[in-house]
Amino acid sequence: MTSSATAGAGLTAADFEKFREYFYKRTGIQFSESKRYFVDKRIDTCIRQGGFAGFASWFAALRLSDRPDLLQELINQLTVNETYFLREDYQFDSLIKTVLPDVLSMRGGPNRMVGPVKILSLPCSTGEEPYSIALRLLEEWDQIDHIDVEIHGADIDSDVLARAGHASYGDRSLQRVPPAWRQKYFTSVGAGRYQLDEGVRGAVTLHQVNVTDTASMRPFKDFDVIFCRNVLIYFDELSSRRAAENLYGALRPGGYLFLGHSESMSRISPIFTPTRLPEGIVYQRPSGANR
Repeated sequence: MTSSATAGAGLTAADFEKFREYFYKRTGIQFSESKRYFVDKRIDTCIRQGGFAGFASWFAALRLSDRPDLLQELINQLTVNETYFLREDYQFDSLIKTVLPDVLSMRGGPNRMVGPVKILSLPCSTGEEPYSIALRLLEEWDQIDHIDVEIHGADIDSDVLARAGHASYGDRSLQRVPPAWRQKYFTSVGAGRYQLDEGVRGAVTLHQVNVTDTASMRPFKDFDVIFCRNVLIYFDELSSRRAAENLYGALRPGGYLFLGHSESMSRISPIFTPTRLPEGIVYQRPSGANR
């Protein structure tokens, strides 16, 4: 056994280290040695699809040429997008029962609102999460006819954003959608696929962004609620802290941040205030914080 032993697509240990360092600098995502097989297979796909002779020529083009498409294809191959409608639904319960009433109170009440309530889902993957938020509000929030709401979805992966825009889903994605909602908001388009109603699709604005990239996150501001679930677990300490700071900057003072059930902001940064709600923990930007 030697250090140049290959795995999967044929990357050497040195190749893997060079790739891992580059990808971390560009995305904040760090792959451990245990992910070698996963990484090798997807890099091999990028090499073949790009028509390159091997890793060396592909990696040189990735780093040195004016080919942003190569990096985007790599990101699309390596980001995990496992999701379905109404996942971790207890947090949407918190949104409707506790968080939104508090947001309205902080904003001066429904009759004194300046600007819409703004909600961000990041990463939004193929759209199930922001569309779930829209459906829950349409069906269950008693203020939806009186309050202007903006829902935004964002992801680093251009492929999943395109699929989110089309909003066509199979039975697995829809497994938790009540039958009445499926009949009301989805239309069969054949081959076991169902497309979401155009009106709901139009209620969600999609963006491409890297949560660890401060420059690309800077336009995101004045959000009342952010869902950033099950992504910080892929970052190391430095990238997680940078993402936390960017999320903090995207929230209004007093705004709420939902993380995944296995994530804890207290292990990442002290800038958020943990708040216990009946349905679980949520994090707030302190209401007196300077912008």
